[in-house]
Amino acid sequence: MDTNIQSDERVIITGLDTGQEDFDYSMTELAELAQANHMDVVERIDQVVDRPNPATYFGKGKVQEIADVASANHADTIITNDELTPSQLRNLEEETGHRILDRTALILEIFATRAKTKEAKLQVQIAELQYRLPRLQTSASQRLDQQTGGGSGFTNRGAGETKLEMDRRVIQHQITHLRHELAAIDKSEETKRKQRAKSEIPTAALVGYTNAGKSTLMNGLVRKYGKVEDKTVFEKNMLFATLDTSVRRMTLPGKKEFLLSDTVGFVSKLPTQLIESFKSTLAEAANADLLIQVIDYSDPHYEEMMETTKKTLHQIGIHDIPMIYVFNKADKTENETEYPVLEGDDQLVISAKQDASLDLLVDVIRKHLFQDYVQAKLLIPFADGQVVSYLNEHSNILDTEYQSNGTLLTVEASPQDYQRFARYEVK
Repeated sequence: MDTNIQSDERVIITGLDTGQEDFDYSMTELAELAQANHMDVVERIDQVVDRPNPATYFGKGKVQEIADVASANHADTIITNDELTPSQLRNLEEETGHRILDRTALILEIFATRAKTKEAKLQVQIAELQYRLPRLQTSASQRLDQQTGGGSGFTNRGAGETKLEMDRRVIQHQITHLRHELAAIDKSEETKRKQRAKSEIPTAALVGYTNAGKSTLMNGLVRKYGKVEDKTVFEKNMLFATLDTSVRRMTLPGKKEFLLSDTVGFVSKLPTQLIESFKSTLAEAANADLLIQVIDYSDPHYEEMMETTKKTLHQIGIHDIPMIYVFNKADKTENETEYPVLEGDDQLVISAKQDASLDLLVDVIRKHLFQDYVQAKLLIPFADGQVVSYLNEHSNILDTEYQSNGTLLTVEASPQDYQRFARYEVK
């Protein structure tokens, strides 16, 4: 398998086809995950079975075939498409003589490499330790110690069991300590979220599959509608290019502002440990007024990606938030796709790199976030000039007329501002 990846670590990807519809797609994705981890995929081996072998995941003959292929290709590592049990992992390593990495461990390695902020690093460390905890094993000599250490009770147990329990306690202590650190950061981030909520500025969050183009879309919008000093977010054509949530303020024509967040991308079979650890990071999406699901329209498996996004959002407890669907990368589809196109009220076909596409997206966002804005005529007495100044800064002034008893403004204002100044309304 030619992946055009130059790496010191040569790997073989393996998987069990138990009749699942998306097996081939998940294997293709496994190869992409390996490449994202700077590995060179030199071969792929599948086995069609009804269910995994409880001891070795693969059947006995297939285990030997995998070992032979790995040796012939000078592979360093064998990667499995599913998470292995501790005994399967241990038995496969013993029988093949190669390092075994399951899909969960591979994703954890990628996250550990990509984590930049302290929050992301803590989240990944917790997930890694949770993964390691049930996989702690004693050596053969330690197991022998357990058998020869007579009597009952902790003081008479063998050294192996004592060492194993000590290791478990150390990891559990580390997890507790890291969770305390993460909780302190979460508290600070929650305070920021509450301050943003008090500002009454509506919020939108980009969600979707990894490498669907969320960061590219975010950067395009920042350049057109963000503040001059706003930094763009990191973007690269790879899985999990960024793990950190970024929030930027967008200012649209007519003084309409909203906050846009770019969240970590999803992938099929995303480890439970990571979903749990990254709940705080995804809180921006959970508290959003609008979700913008970005979909790689050029990928033939985009429907499976949408289903994965739906399941992951459900897993992290995100329900009943309005969503628009952005079918991105229309410029990269095999057939010539017309874009930008709006289909209905909530589906767009676009290219995040095209200004016209960004403008169409913003029009749709505006309709969802600002549909309850109120247009009214307000007669502001000259003595209340500060109200005129406020409205000029925070609302869309459609017309200004100076009358003998004050300034008559025709405004388009947020519901909160309308209620605040409703006493000035001219019916």
